[in-house]
Amino acid sequence: MELIFIGYPGSGKGTQASYLAEKYGIPQISTGDILRKAVAEQTPLGIEAKKAIDTGELVPDNVVIGMIEERLKEKDAQAGFILDGFPRTIKQAQEFDRILYKIGRYIGAVLSLEVSKRRILKRLTSRRVCSDCNHVYNLIYDPPPDSGVCVSCKKAVTFFQRKDDSESTVKHRMDVYEELTRPLKEYYDGQGKLCEVDGSLNIDKVREKIIAITSPLGKRL
Repeated sequence: MELIFIGYPGSGKGTQASYLAEKYGIPQISTGDILRKAVAEQTPLGIEAKKAIDTGELVPDNVVIGMIEERLKEKDAQAGFILDGFPRTIKQAQEFDRILYKIGRYIGAVLSLEVSKRRILKRLTSRRVCSDCNHVYNLIYDPPPDSGVCVSCKKAVTFFQRKDDSESTVKHRMDVYEELTRPLKEYYDGQGKLCEVDGSLNIDKVREKIIAITSPLGKRL
């Protein structure tokens, strides 16, 4: 089973991808995690990525795609994978299709979590993070404990808002998504792979809809 999640930042991609990864026993692959691991291990691609990161530039597509290709060769990804955060552009999607064809893999479904800009803005600007373990809370539906003790690390901490969750940054991230990533919907719809899911529902309802889409794919493994 090979899946891709797309949607605004804060649409719930990571949460739902993590659940499916555990349910189906396949890895959730995040480009951010791959980049950090490659840089830490000083692989050839990691060294090239660090050059871009250190100068404030975007990591080149060929580097990101190379890392994804290497990741798909690992043992845990042989039965399938869930991509969260990749591809981000049509160019990346086209190159990724080329790689999949070369290695004999096939994307079963592209899950697009549909949430309004207004709701995304409210979700992300309400996030707060534990200063010790980075556990994420939300002022709307999962607020930090009044006691000041994190439920995850059990320590007395402060809860802060990340810079990328400020209103101006969130709006910018949504604008970038509209320009670069939203066109992927048309691209994958043309391949008959796009599945839209109402991401504004509660987590369990969204999960039910996603399972209804992915379960038939799992039966073909």
